[in-house]
This record gives sequence, structure tokens and C-alpha cells, in this order.
Amino acid sequence: MDKPEYIIDRRISHRKGFALIITLSVLAIVIALTGVLINYLDEVRQDATQTKALIQGDLCYTDIRKIFKNFKKKKTLYTTLYLIPVPIVSPDGRFSMLLKCRPLANGINVNWLGLGNSQVMAGQYNEAQKIFDAIVQTYDLEDATRLQEMLLEEIGGEGKFAQKEQSRLRQKNGIISYEQFEGILSRYQFETDDLKVSSVPWKKFFVFNPLEKEPKDNVMDGDYLSAELIALLFDIDLATVKEDWIEGETKLKSFIQNNGGSYDQKLFAQKFLERSQCEVQYSYANERFKFRFIDIQGEVKNFEFYGKQ
Repeated sequence: MDKPEYIIDRRISHRKGFALIITLSVLAIVIALTGVLINYLDEVRQDATQTKALIQGDLCYTDIRKIFKNFKKKKTLYTTLYLIPVPIVSPDGRFSMLLKCRPLANGINVNWLGLGNSQVMAGQYNEAQKIFDAIVQTYDLEDATRLQEMLLEEIGGEGKFAQKEQSRLRQKNGIISYEQFEGILSRYQFETDDLKVSSVPWKKFFVFNPLEKEPKDNVMDGDYLSAELIALLFDIDLATVKEDWIEGETKLKSFIQNNGGSYDQKLFAQKFLERSQCEVQYSYANERFKFRFIDIQGEVKNFEFYGKQ
């Protein structure tokens, strides 16, 4: 049934108003970043022309790190960067970079699957297991038992890739990157010949971060969950979710209440969660390069250089 015209007009008007707010926020952040970086860009072009792209990336990261640490309105900064990448170009046009960020906790932490014996985080384990079982059923995976065994081996530090990842990030147990998770999926597919595992949009359901030290800090960034995850978590028809849910704009609590549901508030952040991963693509010697870093509660760290793109 077609929606009444006045409802459509109201939604269009709302989107236009939201777009204006986002545009103003983007302009403010671009001005702030450009103003601080502009001198840096000139200096880098003069002083680092003969150095490797890695050195230039590290210098760029150092300046961005200073900006982010001193930026007071983190919610404004990141809610904008989540929605639209920010381009920065030097005055002479010879250097450019593209900065984009995403929330780190916008899904079930895959490491919650390893909390089966934890009483204080039983809620996290139950939600993770519920989603894993729902994925198995929805995508008709061949050998769920074997896949979960492989995941638990990696979470417990016994898997093939665990030692490499722990060494890279200060001996932290668990599945701490999507690349590590992908390696497990590849081994599972090779072992079971289950091609359907590659059709699962895993990033829409899971995130791949170390567990937080405090149980109360192991929460999800509810307002940034995917429609697919919300549908499975709260048993709502996916088409219904996609019709009304907008990541980063719709409030999860209101959305669930409007659909007659409820949830355990302990599993969701009650305010903006300062846990983000950012990616920078930049030009050097007519080539494009990339690096990443994370910002957790004001601590900008874990610079990773990904080389030429």
C-alpha cells in the first residue's frame, strides 16, 4: 500500500534538514583539520620528498593524532566522519588525503563466543551465540560445530594465527582483526568444502576487537548496528528494519520500543561511544597509500601501514 503523500513529504523534509546539519558539521571539521594540517603539508612536501611513503604516512599520522587528541567535541567529529569521508588537499594540489572513520563496536564482538564460562558476561555470550546460531540457520552452513571449534581455538590463543596477532598487538588474546577472522573462514572452507560461508556478510554482524578489561565496558554501539544484525537480535523482519532504520541517525532504544520489543541495556552503550577506527589514503609520488589507526577514549594508537593501494 502506498504511503500518504504528507508522510513522504515529511520524511523528505526531515532528510533535507539532517543533510544540512551534516553539511555544516563537515565544513566545520574540514576547516579545523585543514587549518592545522596546512603548514604540515607544505613542510612534508619540502622535507620528505626523498623519503619512503611509510615515513610520510607516519608523519601524517603524528599530526592527525595531535589534532584528534585536542579535539574537544569528539561526538561531533566522529558522527560526521562516520557518515562521510573528509578530503584534505594542500594549497599547491600536490598532496591529498582522504580521511574516513567507522565505529569499532557496531556489532557483536566475536570474542564473546569464548565467554561460555563467564558468569559476569553471560549476557554477552548469550547474544553472541544467538547470532552465530541464527547465521548458521539463515545461510545454511554445513558444519557449524567445526566452525565454532575453530573460532574458539583462535579466541583461546591456540589457533594458527593467534600468536602472530598477539605479537603484533601486545600479546592480546582473541580474534582482533577481520584479516585474522578471514583466515579462519578460509581454513574452514578448505576443510569442509562449504562455499556458503563466503556468502555471509560477517562484518554486518560481528566486530573483531580485544575484550575490554572491565565487563561493563563490553558493550555495543547500538545506534550504529546494521539492519541485518538488528533483525536477528530482536527477531524483526529485515524488510521492516531496512524501511525505518538509518545507521547513526535512528536511536536504537526508540526503534525497538516502537516495534514492541525490549533489550538488556547493559549490552549497549548509553551515550556516544568513543571507540573508532580511522583510515587515511594519501598520495605520494603519484601513487596511493593507506594507513589505519584507532581512537579509544581519547587515546589515538595502533598505527598500521598498508602500503600501496
